[in-house]
Amino acid sequence: MTTVSDMEKRAGGQGQPRWAGPWLAGIWLFFLLNPLGEGWDHRHELRGVVGMVATVGFAFAYMWMWVRAREQFRAQEGRLVMARGFPLSVAAPSLVAQVLLGAVMMVCLGASGSASITYFAVSCVMTMSFRVASPIVVVLIAATAASGALPGWGNQIGNAFGILAASLAVFGMRTVMARNIDLFRAHQENAQLAVEGERNRFARDLHDILGHSLTVITVKAELADRLFDVDPERARAEVRDLERLSRDALADVRRAVEGYRDLTLPGEIARARTALEAAEIRADLPNSTDEVPTELRELFAWTVREGVTNVIRHSGARTCTVRLTPTGAEVLDDGCGAVVAPAGGNGLLGLRERAAAVGATVTAGPLDPGFTLKVAVA
Repeated sequence: MTTVSDMEKRAGGQGQPRWAGPWLAGIWLFFLLNPLGEGWDHRHELRGVVGMVATVGFAFAYMWMWVRAREQFRAQEGRLVMARGFPLSVAAPSLVAQVLLGAVMMVCLGASGSASITYFAVSCVMTMSFRVASPIVVVLIAATAASGALPGWGNQIGNAFGILAASLAVFGMRTVMARNIDLFRAHQENAQLAVEGERNRFARDLHDILGHSLTVITVKAELADRLFDVDPERARAEVRDLERLSRDALADVRRAVEGYRDLTLPGEIARARTALEAAEIRADLPNSTDEVPTELRELFAWTVREGVTNVIRHSGARTCTVRLTPTGAEVLDDGCGAVVAPAGGNGLLGLRERAAAVGATVTAGPLDPGFTLKVAVA
């Protein structure tokens, strides 16, 4: 089963090749071509060479931050990383290197070297919590705007706006990633709850299907054992009844395991109890279906399903009663007494056809109060 951690890794792009994330971040190194060009123009001077080396080193420090960030995301819970930022031991080496190399770039290359400030701001937003990163970004924007007063630097308002835009973009990316992880968590929890609910439902239905039947089989087996020497004929009758009960129980279990593709009478009783409770209708249901002959169990299951469904949909009842005998099944309610289904309704029509196939009759009509649906074998 997929775990929440797997979901978080998928949300962080684990399904992509390992190099995809860093290379997508590396596209933005394009803007370092300007300081590299400035250094190349002064390649015959020491400051030009040092400036180019510092620029290349800065690019490596920046990319190393993204690689480490991806590894950290994969190794820990991504939601916590996105919300709280990365541990200082992970972020500090790259950030310190960027500060030192960026300072060298600005000293050697002048205004062109200030491009490093944008990358440093992005790194802060990516690795730190918003509470820590936001004042740093504000200081960087203010310092960049003020640097326009330096000789030869020119107006830096555009660069300051670029820092703000890039920082907001990365912060938005972090927020989206955190929300996606939350969404994956919610989906995973819903799936786990659905599986658990289905498991509990199946266990409850299986208990309802088998619990009483196995008890009756045990009691009858004990009775037959005591009757063998006293009343052999009655003992044989009990054994035949045991065979019928065990075959019915086995058939019910097989249908349940197959996913309820076929109706079972105990299963319909169990589901009727759940449905009536959900509709806040008191359920008066039989505890046993063992008296019902094998050939009538499916017909009576359809009767219970049709009757209970109509009680929930149409009756407005407070109580629903299901009665089972070896020759009949009846569903009664204390509702408004309205017709539970139109005369030509598919449900009632289908029930009449099934009843006719085994020589049974269907009776449906109002009571005072309520309504009754009854199937009986003559």
